Amino acid sequence: MTLSDELAKLGELRASGALTEEEFTHAKERLLNSSGAGAGVRPEEPVVAAVNAFRRSRTDRVLGGVCGGMARATGVESWVWRLIFAVLFIFAGAGALAYVLLWIFVPSD
Repeated sequence: MTLSDELAKLGELRASGALTEEEFTHAKERLLNSSGAGAGVRPEEPVVAAVNAFRRSRTDRVLGGVCGGMARATGVESWVWRLIFAVLFIFAGAGALAYVLLWIFVPSD
């Protein structure tokens, strides 16, 4: 459905009385902002929102809480993340480097 079709549908709903003037205005603003035709303000993409919400855990931690935070962010158990970092550590220490960098740069919750 194109933007013009959706705007026409909103107009029909307003004309039929299904939407109040205020609801119509809010729906139109949301529609225009989500399509990028608004005032230049775009809603955050899900990946960006997830990265910005990523925090180290204070409760589920062994060292720095990185695996606990990743578990909360991804929905995968923290022991799985610990295993992944351990396996990566075996391969030239990449797991340790990644863990330390995340420990330094990811804020605690």
